[in-house]
Amino acid sequence: MIEKALSGGKSYWLWLLFLCGVTVYGMIFYIQQLIYGLGITGMGRDVSWGLYIANFTFFVGVAASAVMLVIPYYLHRVKEYGKIIILAEFCAVASVFLAIAFVFVDLGKPERIFNIILYPSLNSLLFWDMIVLTGYLILNLILGWCGLEAEKKEIEPPSWTKVLIYISIPWAISIHTVTAFIYCGLFARPFWFSALLAPRFLASAFTSGPAILLILCILLKGFRGFNPGIDVLENLKKTVSYALSVHIFFLLVEFFTVFYSDHPEHLKHFSYMLFGYKGHNGLAFLSWTSIVLSVFSFIFLILKKVSENPKAIFVTLLLLVFAIWLEKGLILILSGFNPTHEAEVVTYIPTFQEISITLGIWSLGALILTLLYNMALNVKEKP
Repeated sequence: MIEKALSGGKSYWLWLLFLCGVTVYGMIFYIQQLIYGLGITGMGRDVSWGLYIANFTFFVGVAASAVMLVIPYYLHRVKEYGKIIILAEFCAVASVFLAIAFVFVDLGKPERIFNIILYPSLNSLLFWDMIVLTGYLILNLILGWCGLEAEKKEIEPPSWTKVLIYISIPWAISIHTVTAFIYCGLFARPFWFSALLAPRFLASAFTSGPAILLILCILLKGFRGFNPGIDVLENLKKTVSYALSVHIFFLLVEFFTVFYSDHPEHLKHFSYMLFGYKGHNGLAFLSWTSIVLSVFSFIFLILKKVSENPKAIFVTLLLLVFAIWLEKGLILILSGFNPTHEAEVVTYIPTFQEISITLGIWSLGALILTLLYNMALNVKEKP
């Protein structure tokens, strides 16, 4: 069945060649990082997380969102999702791989990852994060492969996969919950020290994940003629809309709690995020961009005239994913580190090398997703 991943026309191979080229481009700069260290990035003592961890956090959420299709398909018998359930599981595989890759490059010295394996600690959230991410990756690989094999043979999947399906549901919740705990377990960072952070992570994940899957379905329909059906696309749009409403509500609850209580330790971080601090207003612009795009995306998604326009939906979803990526990535991280304990703002700007490595990892993830999707679609088409 692997040979079906390599079956395609000229445009398909040109796309693969392009992705391989960008991946190699990123690898060149990663080798430079291995030689000179993380000093080539924009990170430092005061802002020790940056673009890498921002992407890690985002893609963990995208991976976890596969549960939004697994639950209705396997538990509530929404058979329409049978056309795309494998695509959702393979999207989760690529997303987990991306998340792990971003942690890998953020370590600086990749051999440090063996410390978690050689010296495991049940008190370490990083240890548990490694367990849940690796386990979730294996679960989705097995379920996606077995489901595709069964579809190829036109038989039901093995009965033992049902056990893995039921395990994968709470496991999906756990991978993003543990990620949130890594943040909110840092008592010295008041911005992240919130019990609402894990629910916020999940709400944004259940927004961005189905949105990305819907974008991919639209692209596959245009380039491959794959049509999952209007009901599937409409249900995905509703899922995005409902999850987005919860995401916006959680943000408003967080804002009210902080500004009404007027707690100084929390207030200074939120003030910096929304209004700037000591003349540093760059993050405020990104924050309001994310908020405005999220609100307008919600309005557009629930408007009937817009929802009937595929091009408008496609652009709206792209803007929404960008808004979630901003809010869950750089805004979350920079607001946690700034202002510093000395009441100063340390500007973080990703370097050219850092951006190049990020592009290389994105390209590698897209390459994996392309191969998996091409294999799945070739099986579904049954030439």
